[in-house]
Amino acid sequence: MEKHRCGWCLGSDLYKAYHDEEWGVPVFDDDTLFEFLILETFQAGLSWITILKKRENFRKAFDHFDYKKIANYNQKKVDSLLQNEGIIRNKLKVNATITNAQAFMKIQDEFGSFSKYIWGFVDGKPIKNKLKNHKEAPANTSLSDAISKDLKKRGFKFVGSTVVYAHMQATGMVNDHEVNCFRYDAV
Repeated sequence: MEKHRCGWCLGSDLYKAYHDEEWGVPVFDDDTLFEFLILETFQAGLSWITILKKRENFRKAFDHFDYKKIANYNQKKVDSLLQNEGIIRNKLKVNATITNAQAFMKIQDEFGSFSKYIWGFVDGKPIKNKLKNHKEAPANTSLSDAISKDLKKRGFKFVGSTVVYAHMQATGMVNDHEVNCFRYDAV
């Protein structure tokens, strides 16, 4: 018998695997939080499946999301990224990735880790919503508005409230699995 999954991931094996193994699982590791932040940044205005299909290309192009390396990228590296057909070649987003890596490390210096900072907005525990249908999930909330505002104040780019909410969903800060999805109680 087929497991019940959230309606948004049906029809694609890549989506199903992402849904079943990653989406909504609480992430406390700074490296993974940064990876999702960058992927969500590039996803702005595009579909998530586009990003998932290019994820390995992003990993290779951005030194496996090593924010310490990314923070020091020079113009030559930016130019090479903008020529890389395997990723989204958006100059503003590429430059934002460098800026965000620098801001990410400043938060680590201030809070001890990015994880402590970001999870502090939810007191270290996921918000567990009770969605009957994935279409009930909001694009943003007052909390994602507040996080977005704080990130922007700290110098981050491409972190609007919708991007932040998607990051919260992906990293398990909020559980937006449908209540009858087999992953709802698991995460």
